[in-house]
Parts: sequence; structure tokens; C-alpha cells
Amino acid sequence: MEYTYLGETGMEVSRLCLGCMNFGTGEPWMLHDREASIEVIDRALELGINFFDTANAYSRGESEAILGEAIEDRDREELVLATKVFFPMGEGPNRGGLSRKHVLEQAEASLDRLGTDYVDLYQIHRWDEHTPIEETLSALDHLIDEGLVRYVGASTMPAWRFMKALREADVNNYERFVSMQCEYNLVDRHEEANVLPLCEDQGVGVIPWSPLAGGFLADKYERGEEPEEGRAATDEYTRERFSEEGWAVLDVVRDLAEQKDATPAQVSLAWLLHREVVDAPIIGPRTLDHLEDDVGALEVDLTDEEMERLEEPVTPVWNREIGDV
Repeated sequence: MEYTYLGETGMEVSRLCLGCMNFGTGEPWMLHDREASIEVIDRALELGINFFDTANAYSRGESEAILGEAIEDRDREELVLATKVFFPMGEGPNRGGLSRKHVLEQAEASLDRLGTDYVDLYQIHRWDEHTPIEETLSALDHLIDEGLVRYVGASTMPAWRFMKALREADVNNYERFVSMQCEYNLVDRHEEANVLPLCEDQGVGVIPWSPLAGGFLADKYERGEEPEEGRAATDEYTRERFSEEGWAVLDVVRDLAEQKDATPAQVSLAWLLHREVVDAPIIGPRTLDHLEDDVGALEVDLTDEEMERLEEPVTPVWNREIGDV
């Protein structure tokens, strides 16, 4: 395993982060198997992965609880645990958002489910239009002062809003967001026209989610065929990748994979690992075989010419709606 520093912090993270959204029962495409989920986490630890990402909203806390059970007897000092807050955790008022009330309550709940005294990276899952960013930053600052959180990060928002948060932190001496978790892969490159230049300029670490585009870049689907399994079978958002641009990218991925005796997933992840702005893509394997395959991406080398071939079919444009994706 290779390691890097998260953004400009001194915290070392593995070049691949294990995403834990699949571990739970909240959606049809999730694993629905607690023991199998723990086996994947155990094997990730054996392979040297020390960085784990989850969220309170993933199966309403089930993902956090599974991760907590898996790391119960592990060396906590070596692990980097990341979780998130924003989405509703129940019906009724004050069950979601980034108010001081919700942030502090959910931080405590996440710690209980994870079975730990502190979270290494506590991230706002989305921007809250109803709560002043000063209130949210103050609440996050309090968690750091109390020793419950080590660093704070953000996820999925327009660059102007993220810069507003960074400026507010600088002006009022709040803890600064050290990382940005955003959708980024070979077919979803809109963040190159949004938040990635800002992250590079401000020294913010980048943790891409959906690095395989919901399985599309893992070569799970065929052009012109209706998906019968996998995430695309039930998720309309994943099927948005079934565009002419998307298939053109996948054609190059397949060609390079054959040349390099690698898999399409490995080539796709290798492209991200070669991007200087990226710290650690968040992989979401459902099986041990998928995990082993993903880790193999660290051994795939790409030339500048091959990077250009992979990037040629897509012109990055910021035209995304920020919602529940």
C-alpha cells in the first residue's frame, strides 16, 4: 500500500480509501450482509488500507455500526475514520441539516455507533442553505476543542460556497476544512470546472467519490443492453453515464486494460491516482475479489499520452444540480 498526506495536514492516509456506503440495507444495491461487510473491511486492513469513509445517513447509522464492529480490536492510532453529517436521520424537525443542534447531536451518535472516542475527519455531507455557515463552523470548532474530532472536511458543493466557508474560517479563526469529497471519475469530470482548481489553490485534499461511476468504468454494462443487475438496474443516476461520451471513454479504458494486462477498473482508478490534485479515491467494493482488483490499480502506470487518450472524449463542464447524489 502507498500512503500520502491528506491535503496540507500531517495525517497520513492510504492512497485508496474504503467507502462503507455499501455496508447496510438501506438500498437494494447494498450488501445486506453484515458478516460479508466485515470480511471486506478486515481484508482492506490486511492490504494496508487505513482510511475508511462512512456517514450517519448510510442506512441510518447501520454502516457506521458495521465499521465500528470491524475495527473494535484494531490499533486505533493507525486508522483514519471519516464520517459525515447533513441528511435527515428521522422524521420531524431538527433531524437533518447543519445546525449547531444537529451537528453536535449527530457527532455524539456517530461516535457511539463507531465505538470510538474521536473521529479523524468529520465532514459536512452537503451545504445547508438554511443554516449560516458561521453556525456550522462554530459547532465543528467546538467538537475539535472537545477532542471529539481531529479535522473537518466538506463534500459536494459549488466552488463559490466552499470558498465562502474557507474565508469565514480564516477571518474568524475557525478550523478550516482540510478536504473536499466530490464526485470525480473519467466520465464525471465536471468538478474540473468547479471545485478542483480551488482545492489545488487552497491546499485542500481531494477524496473522490464514485471513482468507477457506479460500476460503469468497471465494465459491468454493455452498450445497447438494459442492465439487469448492478447499481444501474435500479439507479437512474448511474444510467446517465450510458452516453456516447461515456461509451467512448470506456472504449479507451478497455483498450488500455487489454494492453496492460489489467482490468478496466484498475485503469480507471489508476487515472485518478495519477491526477496530482487527488489524494485518495473512495472505492466501494462489495466483494473481496472487487477489493483485491481495486488495490491492483496501484501497480498500473499510465503515460502522459495514455492520460490524454482517456481524457479526450469528455469536455469538463460544471452543470450539475447539487442534491441527494
